[in-house]
Amino acid sequence: MSLEKLKNTDATKIPPGKLISMISKESHLYFNHKLEPLGISANLMHILFEVKNQKEINQEKIAKACSINKGAVTRSITKLKDKNLIKRETDENNRRQNIITLTEKGEKTYKECVKILYQYEKDLFNELNKEEKEIFQKILKNTAIRINEINQKEKKG
Repeated sequence: MSLEKLKNTDATKIPPGKLISMISKESHLYFNHKLEPLGISANLMHILFEVKNQKEINQEKIAKACSINKGAVTRSITKLKDKNLIKRETDENNRRQNIITLTEKGEKTYKECVKILYQYEKDLFNELNKEEKEIFQKILKNTAIRINEINQKEKKG
């Protein structure tokens, strides 16, 4: 749907799933564009955030947190390691596991990503007052929880 058509369409006539999908795709494009100077993608940024915000994280935990398969995590970890943004060290307690941590360059890149996220939020919410923003965030959080629960239920069959 074109931007003009979207602007001229009654919001109640667009399925919420379509709107969520559009927001996701456009957000992904935004982040990929903003992250290009850092040499990473939106997907790699998500992994950087997981590594930064969880101590002693391994590839399996990253896969669960990012809802991606282990093969995709391995490829992403390799890209981040090649860019000197993370370190991968063998877990002393389980030699089959690797503990992933940020390098000094990874820490700097993480901080730049945070700035990009704040700018995104500022741009996204510039027409909302504080109360509207909080309501929107609660709706988004509840939606994220609900879809996660639905997906968990589907996996169990």
